[in-house]
Amino acid sequence: MSDESQVEALEVPGEIGVLPLRNSVLFPHAIMPISVGRRKTLNLLDDVVRDSKLIAVVSQRNPADDDPEPGAMYRVGTVARILKVVKLSGNNVNLIIQGIQRVRVDRFVSTEPFVQASVTAVEDVQDQTVEMEALVRSLVDQFQQLVQVSPNISSDLGEMVLSAGSGDPARLSDLAASVLNVSAEEKIGLLERNNVKDRVQKLVEIVTRELELQEISSRIQSQVADEVGKTQRQYYLREQMKAIQKELGEEDERQQEIDELKKKIEEAGMSQEARKAAEKELDRLAKMPPQAAEYTVARTYLDWLITLPWSVSSEDKLDVIQAKEILDEDHYDLEKVKDRILEYLAVRALKTDLKGPILCLSGPPGVGKTSLGKSIARAMGRKFVRVSLGGVRDEAEIRGHRRTYIGSLPGRILQAIKRAGTNNPVFVLDEIDKVGTDFRGDPSSALLEVLDPEQNDSFSDHYLEVPFDLSKVLFICTANVLDTIPPALRDRMEVLRIPGYTEEEKVEIAKQHLVPRQREEHGLKDEQIVFADDAIRSIVNEYTREAGVRNLDREIANLCRKVARSIVEGHEGETVVNPEKVEELLGPVRFYRELSERTDRSGVVIGLAWTQFGGEILFVESSMMRGKGKVSITGRLGDVMKESALAALTWIRSNSEQLKLDEKMFERTDFHIHIPAGAIPKDGPSAGITLACSLVSLLTGLPVSPELAMTGEITLRGKVLPVGGIKEKVIAAKSAGIKQVILPTRNEKDLDDVSESVKQALSFRFVDDIDQVLELVFSDGLKNRPVVESVDTDEGEETSEESVPFVIGNQPDDSVADSDVIKN
Repeated sequence: MSDESQVEALEVPGEIGVLPLRNSVLFPHAIMPISVGRRKTLNLLDDVVRDSKLIAVVSQRNPADDDPEPGAMYRVGTVARILKVVKLSGNNVNLIIQGIQRVRVDRFVSTEPFVQASVTAVEDVQDQTVEMEALVRSLVDQFQQLVQVSPNISSDLGEMVLSAGSGDPARLSDLAASVLNVSAEEKIGLLERNNVKDRVQKLVEIVTRELELQEISSRIQSQVADEVGKTQRQYYLREQMKAIQKELGEEDERQQEIDELKKKIEEAGMSQEARKAAEKELDRLAKMPPQAAEYTVARTYLDWLITLPWSVSSEDKLDVIQAKEILDEDHYDLEKVKDRILEYLAVRALKTDLKGPILCLSGPPGVGKTSLGKSIARAMGRKFVRVSLGGVRDEAEIRGHRRTYIGSLPGRILQAIKRAGTNNPVFVLDEIDKVGTDFRGDPSSALLEVLDPEQNDSFSDHYLEVPFDLSKVLFICTANVLDTIPPALRDRMEVLRIPGYTEEEKVEIAKQHLVPRQREEHGLKDEQIVFADDAIRSIVNEYTREAGVRNLDREIANLCRKVARSIVEGHEGETVVNPEKVEELLGPVRFYRELSERTDRSGVVIGLAWTQFGGEILFVESSMMRGKGKVSITGRLGDVMKESALAALTWIRSNSEQLKLDEKMFERTDFHIHIPAGAIPKDGPSAGITLACSLVSLLTGLPVSPELAMTGEITLRGKVLPVGGIKEKVIAAKSAGIKQVILPTRNEKDLDDVSESVKQALSFRFVDDIDQVLELVFSDGLKNRPVVESVDTDEGEETSEESVPFVIGNQPDDSVADSDVIKN
């Protein structure tokens, strides 16, 4: 700008060398430093510098094009003069050029050795009007404001533009356009405008827009700066706190806790849904101060999610032969249950994703249901857990409490899974038949999801609120009776019945398991105490009366304690436990076989009953006296058993002629039927034939063999119907010394479950009607006996022609307790 007159006097040649310019536009009067290095540009410099020629600076459309073709350049440019050339290393050259005149490219003449074009100078058109003056003023004001707020235009450069363009709107507009930070396309648009008024007006629009953008940008930057300043301040304070804690030997325990929890969540192997819930809770925990009331709740919830064995499984031992050896080693007999477990292992070996079965072991106490679960876990190589459901009345015990409650926890199911540490343990649900129900919910209904193989793969606990897979768990339920289990729940379980043990089985169990264990628990050596088989048999028959072996184990422990005491007191040598020693140490015999003593008279018959503790024998006693045909039944009998007694008496009356009985005697005689053990409730239909035989024996005076027992339901037509609990009843008969048992014909198939030793010790007779029963019980006694006359009454006494009334005697409480009821 120093030599104004010379710049104005220069004449633009018709053909001129062209310098393509990237990413920028050169305006007239503007000075621009550029760096060049392209071959054609260097050839152009050699020609121009040597002859001090002018060049045409034309912007290229694509900045990435290293060798632009003529069509890739704009058709407007600026003639420039080279003010300074500085050669650098290599082929790079720095130039300082000054724009002189707008030109229009008419055509490109050549492209080698450099680009040449034919150009025409474009003169500015301007009018000195009031509107033009207003536009210039507006441009100056807006430009001054832009210089103040824009970081891209220094104040010195702004002052130079304003001073150089003072008084010349064309020069002012070109210089102002050259320093604006706008796109090359917009600058080309300004360069193409040779009308100064249009150019100034467009510049005012651009400067106004840029000024607004700068104000918005400044406001945003100010807000960001405030936030950044706050963040930096917090960061600085945290770093200071960390440094102080480090100097004091302390660490940021809370951050370490969050990092540790995050690592544990990643390593827990959770399901996708559980992990999402855990991460969400961890985010809440990280933002929560430790003093907050919910902090402990959130931390406890995360601990539960992390410690549950989502993907931890124990490897199953699929060796069926080895599993059988372990089951036989731990338990005697129980072949059905063992076979079912071995079948599961066999299928598991063929199908790896097999769901766990839901088994229910039903039987009296002391038969080894729970210990069998432990043995199954050992045989399969799985963890063992047990939950007792006896007396559970709250649904939350199964499903857990919601986290809105103080002290809430998951239910017993997930608590046990956590204790096991694996997601496929052997899980024993003890006493499932004793689950209660009240206003807090129905736990048995909650168990429906747990024990359903089609649902338990997504078991939802109220506390966790995310599904947990229970399909790999082997559930084993135990129950004494099935009647109290809801049908829907019982339907989901595979029931395996474990009846009581026979005398021989108890002796073998004692020899193989009970005696060795008690000897070890009491610190006795094999040579210090020896149990004879007769001694064990004596304990079984004379000191225990049970279906299982729990009391037998208790009495063996009692003997071991007494022997241990004698050893400590100085006794030396071997102690042989024989029947005499048993009576000496345990005291007098507690149970007698009094069959012959109690059945030495007519009217007494032995029946068979089933209880939740196993089979039992019942003595049915009948007696008659002068009266008016009344019937009293005592012994705390249930309604079904009362009806059986009435049905038996009705059949006898309707067949009195066949039985050689006087019909009138029923009108002049009172009958009393009693079943001893009156404190124990009794009910069921299976004492029907026993009651009938007792009455027939009473009326005919024919006694019944003390070695004979029977069970079966009777109808008014004299048919004998099948009953349940045959195996338990037969075992009870064998234990009591019975020799012959009468059963309904349709119960013959139930003897398949009875061991051969029991069947060989008993003689079985199968009947379809009461006539067959009486023939077996009394043989030819009924045929050869005279007609029984009616009982004489006092002179003048009137006889009753009414039907036999049904009177219950000595029964203040007709309620039947399920826990002690004997079902016939």
